Amino acid sequence: MAYCMRVLHRQGSKTSSLFSNDIQARCFHVSPLAAAASKVAMSKFDKDPLPYEKLTKTLGIIKKRLGRPLTLSEKVLYSHIDQPETQEIVRGTSYLRLRPDRVAMQDATAQMAMLQFISSGLKKVAVPSTIHCDHLIEAQIGGAQDLARAKDLNKEVYNFLGSASNKYGVGFWKPGSGIIHQIILENYAFPGLLMIGTDSHTPNGGGLGGLCIGVGGADAVDVMANIPWELKCAIVEYHGPGCDSVSCTGMATICNMGAEIGATTSLFLFNQRMADYLRATNRGDIAAEAQKYQDVLLTPDKGAEYDQVIDINLSTLEPQVNGPFTPDLGNPISKLGDNAKKAGWPVDIKVGLIGSCTNSSYEDMGRCANIAKEAMKHGIKSKIPFNVTPGSEQIRATIERDGISQVLTEFGGTVLANACGPCIGQWDRKDVKKGEKNTIVTSYNRNFTGRNDANPATHCFVTSPELVTALSIAGRLDFNPLTDELEGSGGKKFKLSPPFGDELPSNGFDPGQDTYTAAVADGSKVKVDVDPKSQRLQLLEPFDKWDGRDLEDMTVLIKVKGKCTTDHISAAGPWLKYRGHLDNISNNMFIGATNAENGEMNKIKNQLTGEWGAVPDVARHYKAKGIKWVAIGDDNYGEGSSREHAALEPRHLGGRAIIVKSFARIHETNLKKQGLLPLTFANPSDYDKIQPTDKISLKGLDNLSPGKPVECQIKHKDGTLEKILLNHSLNELQIGWFRAGSALNRMKEVSV
Repeated sequence: MAYCMRVLHRQGSKTSSLFSNDIQARCFHVSPLAAAASKVAMSKFDKDPLPYEKLTKTLGIIKKRLGRPLTLSEKVLYSHIDQPETQEIVRGTSYLRLRPDRVAMQDATAQMAMLQFISSGLKKVAVPSTIHCDHLIEAQIGGAQDLARAKDLNKEVYNFLGSASNKYGVGFWKPGSGIIHQIILENYAFPGLLMIGTDSHTPNGGGLGGLCIGVGGADAVDVMANIPWELKCAIVEYHGPGCDSVSCTGMATICNMGAEIGATTSLFLFNQRMADYLRATNRGDIAAEAQKYQDVLLTPDKGAEYDQVIDINLSTLEPQVNGPFTPDLGNPISKLGDNAKKAGWPVDIKVGLIGSCTNSSYEDMGRCANIAKEAMKHGIKSKIPFNVTPGSEQIRATIERDGISQVLTEFGGTVLANACGPCIGQWDRKDVKKGEKNTIVTSYNRNFTGRNDANPATHCFVTSPELVTALSIAGRLDFNPLTDELEGSGGKKFKLSPPFGDELPSNGFDPGQDTYTAAVADGSKVKVDVDPKSQRLQLLEPFDKWDGRDLEDMTVLIKVKGKCTTDHISAAGPWLKYRGHLDNISNNMFIGATNAENGEMNKIKNQLTGEWGAVPDVARHYKAKGIKWVAIGDDNYGEGSSREHAALEPRHLGGRAIIVKSFARIHETNLKKQGLLPLTFANPSDYDKIQPTDKISLKGLDNLSPGKPVECQIKHKDGTLEKILLNHSLNELQIGWFRAGSALNRMKEVSV
């Protein structure tokens, strides 16, 4: 599916055409010989050249086959097709077999990805790949102290990731480097790129005109193993005159948040703002090369058709504050206070937090400092604790050099480490007790229950860093900086001016400390150790192969009621330390999900003993007794993070199928990769038919085939039977994963 958002003019903003008409005319066509002579590298860390010549050739084959105008999303996707001469291409229907340009992994997901890659027996990754240490650093005191503590606590994991990177040819960004998505934008993203990343906010790279897609670790292993990667997708593509009024990092923010509207990824058309950012980050040669391919590869064809077109007039938009408990509950700033009072949300704000991968650019930090300066000129500062998370070491060093950090610190801010921190639950919060109802406001991307501080009573609202800063001065949700006044230290009232921040630093970026380590050319002699007694790392054992029989009389482990994100299935926060140890992290399986039987979390009835227990404990008991089980879920099951542990854990503890009303895309794929059957009710109301005491049988699995529903038999406690149909989206390749026990098992079968 292809969606287009036409971004119209912002009143009062300057817009300009991308390039002059004569340049566009000269660059209408690029000869293969001219392109071949260029050989501009994909990044300063890679020898591999930009793939524009190859992409243009592949795209030519596809265009000849389809004979119609193509959208930009189609051009980028189809130019990466593995076999362009024969690949079936039906938009929104076909599973495309693609060859991504690179792979990026953050340290929490990289552990399992590299453990899977090690078990594949391969010698070296087949495409440029990187690991970024950003998830395991807990915010506690301040940047330097927290980083030092994290290096000590996570030494075993960092050593594993560093040595595995060195052995298998992966670039390694050490702790303190910054957040994966900011590092990608600063160093690796380019117009026309197809990249997969083991984090759901990978689409951030769309701000530089690339298709960057969040996946699970098993997908990353496929690409690193030189296996074509499969995708069926829905993409949001932005264009229109208003795009020229948004900075490159601003476009990245918009693409980053596309994950919250269900898009596979999002991207903007290559424009001058992107070219400026590339030059500012010392990639002017890439900008020049992209300009050569502007018309043929990086612009939608005239007359290209979209499944849906949405017009957005930027001049009519009102600032929004979204939440609590979900990023898709929007509150216009003019109505936020009233909405809070009507709903009973705490109006007093306890903490304000800016930064994260979503809003941590130089421009973001500059605008916040601009607001802080104005407040301090009137003798007031932030009324509440104010935490600042730089997106990268480059951003940290540059805002420190330019005095922005000092302004934010004087304002009352604490500059945290260049890492995800509180955004993903890595926050040692002390100001409230667990269960205490309170409000925080952040510029992060997600605000699910307990996401930031593991406190289910924390009402988190997400908004722009500028609004977080303004609200932190007032300390209340019912303050509207567009209309309301503040009182200065002398009693004089004043209104905040619209904030301003330089898009790019006038003195260029300061790279800060060198935190990158390249892999050795020959890693054959590099040793990667995993201590068998380790509580953090565990080598993987293959999952059992399907025995060829129907799955009969499976027990219902849990029937989940309402929202069930990957946070609910496999919590983050303190559990991140076990991401490399499947058995240990499985002790968090479903502990945040609400049991439909009693409305409680992490309390289910053991159908063998009749006793109530924690979900992981009951699952382990079933596994020990050889009992297969299923989990039942609601709509958009698996929403949120790309973490494949939410699929690995049920498989490890004896699960065979997950039956729900609907799935989130990444999680459904992750389940398939681990040999679980992701099934959806053909009739959503059939969810109500299944009781916790039922036995579930899946029939006709020997004839499992694409598009054919699976017959499900429900055996009730009184012995009565009901039959329903379950749909699935498995294709032939994915059915092979199920039969082999996992995608990794299947990889080994075909490599023998």
